[in-house]
Amino acid sequence: MKKLFLFLNLLCCFTFVSEAKIYPTQLTCEYLNNPAVVDVPQPRLAWINVADESERGQVQTAFQIRVATSNEKLGNADLWDSGKVKSEASTRVKYDGQKLVSRQNCWWQVRVWDKNDEVSEWSEPASWHMGLLEENDWQAKWIGVPWQGEEALPKPNSPAVDLPEQLPPPAPLFRKEFKATKQVKKAVAYVTGLGYFELYLNGEKVGDDVLVPNQTNYGKRPGLTQQYIPLDDSFREYKVMYLAYDISDQLVSGANAFGAILGNGFYNPAKHWALGYGSPRLLLQVHVTYADGTEEVIISDESWKVAKSPILMDMVYYGEHYDARLEQNGWCSPGFNDSAWESAVLRKAPEGKLTAHTAHPDKVYETLQPIRIEKMYNGNYKVDFGVEISGWVRLKNVEGPEGYKVEIKYLSNTFSGDNSYIFKGVGKENYAARFNWFVFREVEIVNWPGVLEPENICAEAINTYIEESADFETSNPLFNEVNEIWKRSQTDNMHGGIASDCPHRERSPYTGDGQVACVTVMHNFDAQNFYYKWIQDIIGAQNVETGYVPNGAPWQPGCGGGVAWGAAVNIMPWEFYVHYGAVDMLEEAYEPMKEYVRYMQTWVDDEGIMNSQRVGLNGDVLKWFNLGEWVTPGDLPADSLVHTFYFWRCADITAKTAEVLGKRKEAKKYNKLAEATKKAFHQRFYDEEKGTYGNSGANIFALKMGVPEGEYERVIKALKKNIKKNKGHLDTGIFGTQFFFEVLTENGMHDLAYEAMNKKEEPGYGRWLTLGATTSWEHWDTGGSHNHPMFGGGLVWLYRQLAGMQADEKDPGYRHIIFHPQPVDEMDFAKYYNKTPYGMAGIKWEQKEGKLNVDITVPVGCTATVILPAADFVADGETLGTNADVKVISQAQNELVLEVGSGTYNFSN
Repeated sequence: MKKLFLFLNLLCCFTFVSEAKIYPTQLTCEYLNNPAVVDVPQPRLAWINVADESERGQVQTAFQIRVATSNEKLGNADLWDSGKVKSEASTRVKYDGQKLVSRQNCWWQVRVWDKNDEVSEWSEPASWHMGLLEENDWQAKWIGVPWQGEEALPKPNSPAVDLPEQLPPPAPLFRKEFKATKQVKKAVAYVTGLGYFELYLNGEKVGDDVLVPNQTNYGKRPGLTQQYIPLDDSFREYKVMYLAYDISDQLVSGANAFGAILGNGFYNPAKHWALGYGSPRLLLQVHVTYADGTEEVIISDESWKVAKSPILMDMVYYGEHYDARLEQNGWCSPGFNDSAWESAVLRKAPEGKLTAHTAHPDKVYETLQPIRIEKMYNGNYKVDFGVEISGWVRLKNVEGPEGYKVEIKYLSNTFSGDNSYIFKGVGKENYAARFNWFVFREVEIVNWPGVLEPENICAEAINTYIEESADFETSNPLFNEVNEIWKRSQTDNMHGGIASDCPHRERSPYTGDGQVACVTVMHNFDAQNFYYKWIQDIIGAQNVETGYVPNGAPWQPGCGGGVAWGAAVNIMPWEFYVHYGAVDMLEEAYEPMKEYVRYMQTWVDDEGIMNSQRVGLNGDVLKWFNLGEWVTPGDLPADSLVHTFYFWRCADITAKTAEVLGKRKEAKKYNKLAEATKKAFHQRFYDEEKGTYGNSGANIFALKMGVPEGEYERVIKALKKNIKKNKGHLDTGIFGTQFFFEVLTENGMHDLAYEAMNKKEEPGYGRWLTLGATTSWEHWDTGGSHNHPMFGGGLVWLYRQLAGMQADEKDPGYRHIIFHPQPVDEMDFAKYYNKTPYGMAGIKWEQKEGKLNVDITVPVGCTATVILPAADFVADGETLGTNADVKVISQAQNELVLEVGSGTYNFSN
């Protein structure tokens, strides 16, 4: 009988079928899938619950997490078993088990309980790997090459210099042989190289990333105080990111050889608007665990051998040149004769703290084939890849005589570097650049050997890896195309875990451009990991004494800007919170927010108006510290008006942040400051005689803040009059454009917003398309860079107002969604879906013959308010009173407000 009971118990275990209607999927740790290296002591975990089809109103009521040192041990988790935790939380759930140690593997699973308290099956396992947590874990030494000193190359005195007088030597090769005397169970390489590195093992490249590590403020630069835009080198944080590669499958018993190549990157840029840190250097530490449990550590030190590579020159602002005749076959394989190589030399460690690269690196994001190859009159070839990208050309299986040089000219409206390849003349050859990206739609191939065939060339788009998460489409092709060219420009500018102003000319991480476009990025991409890294850089760039936040982060001394640039330290964490619901982001950013408001107050006069007048080296007010608005099609609004608007916005955000964090007294303080600033703005800039704050976005800024009730109608009238004078066009710069369309819609001018967005003449997004643009531009006219994402801020109107889906900042991360479709007569349909932290949410509306049909999707655990433009709607074909899943909140002739839980719904009239 005892055996029978045992058998039945086992049978029950094996035949258990969950009755739960939800199931956890898409497990992440620190916003990454199975991160290779984490150094957060208590990593934050997340998952997305998916409901059975046709389920509605589903919520997670509890979860259980188990974490173990191996996949096999999850059944009896040896690190953490949370037990059943009654909670709806499924994002940023903090690990709370045994203390994690360096180099620990962590496997985890989660299961959840639905609204009926039914438990799901366990999720698929996921993992993360702990990095080197203590400073003394590092045994490796920073090494370089003897033919270079410690110092960075000198920077040219002018941005117009085509090439600096002093160029770097060829990119260095590093190698080290190692003999694994036993069977290898596991091997992990912890490595970084500045500015960029590639790691090799036994003749093969390790990993599929490029241009690593991500860009950070690597260390001290004493020359910063003497730059044209001078800053004290007193930043909050300095860091160097290291990667971890599991090389267990590449390492073999017996002889092995490690190799590395270093590029200069932004560590040694030699450019007028950048300042270097030093010469290239490498740090590598490999931990090998044998099957018998013993371990061995291989480190970078003076025993490594070094030589010059075939990369004759690599510089992020100037290009890359390669001579294949100088290749040394087998240089990173065991048995290679390196007797002619020199010994590596020790290098100073950068001041930056070694930090785990728990962030997406750059990767080959897309491969493009030629759409046209044209032989030119001069014998050169012009190759068109269809769209402008940042990346490089790859030559494939090409034959040419020894010493034959091919030049690749990347064609863009702005120079992004030279590129050449010299054949070694042996068999079929392949080549692509390593340590610089170029910007191009077309390339001109000079001196090609023979006929250029399509199979011999392709283009590889390179950017920091980021997943497109949204699906936006309308019946207006112009809107679809505008959104597409902006997305292309945005990804073109994402390198090293930052977003630049332009990917060719400056390549700098401008904070103003970043804050104005970040909301649009979040509406199109899963940008959690990307912005978590970059916001840390922005916080880290703050001056610890004054609270000042610079115009770029990590700081480069060519970044001109002003008050709205530093405001990124307030704006970006808040927008991150609204979009992703991460309270810990506000916890980390709150003190820096307060500090920046404190800095802003040093420029506020007795009447409450902010007017930054920071001076340069000569003691005169320096424009590039004090910009207000930027690149309007006409006159700029007063700098002090824009400064005061952003002083209000930062104070307002700081007040809301304090409220979220439960700091009621401080919330009241900053709310009072914001209200006082709003009043001061009105008193200083409102023209009572004309009933306006001014054009070029001034009225837009005022309406965004809120104008006195008695003046509201006059301001609306003035704004309409100005738009009519501009023939329906906007007249705003990058900051005013962010708010222009939404302010119009929110104030009863939805038709004018549509008209302005639909313009094909200058100024307007459509003008770029009529000129053949495949990326968004720096100016409304044809001047400046033709690859700038900063005007993308205005495109949120397409998703939030026209399609009609918004996050609710009172219940952020799309826990509560506001669906408010706002059709226009000129359009048949619009749809917008995006992956939120809780799953896919979205809306599609279609109108035909005066009838409107609306479909919405609400993720598990979320609720939504649905605002429809008439009272006569039915839900899923049923009258509202008979549909138990749809609650009527209010009903009027021209508006119907409903409340729904998770699931899919259809509304029609």
